[in-house]
Amino acid sequence: MAVYTKFALAVFVFLISTIVVSATGYEYNGVKPMPFPENHFSHKFLPGFVAVQGLVYCKSGSKLIPLKDAIARITCLAVDKKGYETAPFSILSKPADAKGYYFAKLSPAELEKGWRLTQCKVFLEKSPLKSCNVPTDVNHGKTGATLSSPRLLKTMNLYSIPAFVYTSDAPAVAAIPPVPRGY
Repeated sequence: MAVYTKFALAVFVFLISTIVVSATGYEYNGVKPMPFPENHFSHKFLPGFVAVQGLVYCKSGSKLIPLKDAIARITCLAVDKKGYETAPFSILSKPADAKGYYFAKLSPAELEKGWRLTQCKVFLEKSPLKSCNVPTDVNHGKTGATLSSPRLLKTMNLYSIPAFVYTSDAPAVAAIPPVPRGY
């Protein structure tokens, strides 16, 4: 009976210590566990400037050529102070430099008072070359690359977007069969 009581006491102490350790948020070895997000697709924007950077290329054959003066569009959604979703709004990046690098910055002062960003995506907007102006969906250039995992600088959340690509090849259009005349 004494062995059973000692065993039950040991199990009870183990359970209580597990609960206490879990409540403090620390693992046994002292490393704090990563919090599990409520929705791994959601991204919480931190207060401060939101900045986006990336590269734009023109694919010519098997070569990727930096596309000077290309422009990216950042489209965001926000919620107002009452929690209602706002209409989407966009800002354009500065024209890309000779290496195809673009940069855009959105200041909290540019938002309506009390608005909070909830989602932003980056799209290809404009190519300066008529010979290379067909946007591709490489890295979601056409469908929109979602902002995630910012690099936190002193006053800025800097998001780096994978390279976008334009091409000169127009997408193949399926042939439309002729409309029959009558029955």
